[in-house]
Parts: sequence; structure tokens; C-alpha cells
Amino acid sequence: MMPILARFRGRYEEVTLPLGRLCLQLGLTPNALTTLSLLLGILAGYILARGAYWQTIGVILLVGLADVADGAAARAGGMASPYGMVLDHTVDRYVEFMVLLGAAWSGAVDPRWALFTLFGMVMASYVRARAESTGLVGSANVGLAGRQEKLALLLIGLLLQPLLPGARPLEWAVIAAGAISHLTAWQRLRFTRRTIVGR
Repeated sequence: MMPILARFRGRYEEVTLPLGRLCLQLGLTPNALTTLSLLLGILAGYILARGAYWQTIGVILLVGLADVADGAAARAGGMASPYGMVLDHTVDRYVEFMVLLGAAWSGAVDPRWALFTLFGMVMASYVRARAESTGLVGSANVGLAGRQEKLALLLIGLLLQPLLPGARPLEWAVIAAGAISHLTAWQRLRFTRRTIVGR
């Protein structure tokens, strides 16, 4: 089972090409946009730690825009490369870490749950990368949810946190993202076994 949003990847890549061309015209290379994504991720973690939940939503949306733009620019300019892909995925993990660190620091999320979710996100990504590195698995982008779906959960939690602080919606969103991440890691491992071993 492929993550919901990943099923529309072909259409998404086609629609975002004009954005990539615009970025290149402005002199923004794919790697520069990836670096911008990292800086915005650090900013998101910082302002989240200060309890600015709605402002964090805006910055995280900018992170997502930069993440979309770097891939679109790479495709539009024929600049896609293995290193760029590694850099992009590495920055994604750093951004996740900064946001979860900020959530824990804000007091809205128990640090133990933030750690639980961080491990889940890292392991879901790790299993996919290791599976594909064997050369025996074309794509291990399977499972209940990918990065975009988990990010959407966190955004919902951030939106509700100032409105219902007593219910701790951000913490519940983090827990849900963590549970989904661990489940996705297990699904990818099972998929890899079936692909390589045959059962």
C-alpha cells in the first residue's frame, strides 16, 4: 500500500514544474532551496519552543514550499542528482528533529513522546533507504503514511493547540504521527522481505 499523497506524485511533479522554472529564473538552485528549507526548519523549531503555534504553522508551510520548489527546480533544470536526493532527505530528517524538539521544549508535548515519534520517523526513512540500497527493491515507498501525511497531522495539532490547550492536541498529534511512523517502518520491512525472500 502506497502512502495516500504519494499516489499523486506524477501529477504533482507536472503541476510544480512552473514553480521550478521560476526559481531557476530567480537564481535559486535546488541545493540553495534545500538549504533554505533547513534554515526555515530551524526557525520553526525555535518559534514553536516559544509557544507561537500559529506562527509555526506559517513557517512549516514555507518549509514545505521550499521542499517542493527544490525538487521542481531540479526537474525543470535537468539538475536532479543522487547527491541532491541524499541532501534533500537528510535535511528532511533535520527539519523533523527541529520541529519535534520545539514541540517538546514548548511544554505542549512530553519529551518522551517527541522521542518516540522521532525514532519512528527516522526508522521509516531508514528502512526505505536500506531496502532500496540493496538493489533488489525498486521502491520501498509503501506503508500507511509518508512524510506529508505525518506533517499534516502535526499541522492540525498546532492549529488546535491554542484553542484547546487542556486537551493537549499537539501531543496527541505527535503520538499519532509516531505510531503511524513505526507502523510504516514495519510495513516497509515486511514489503522488503516479501520482495527479496518471496514470503
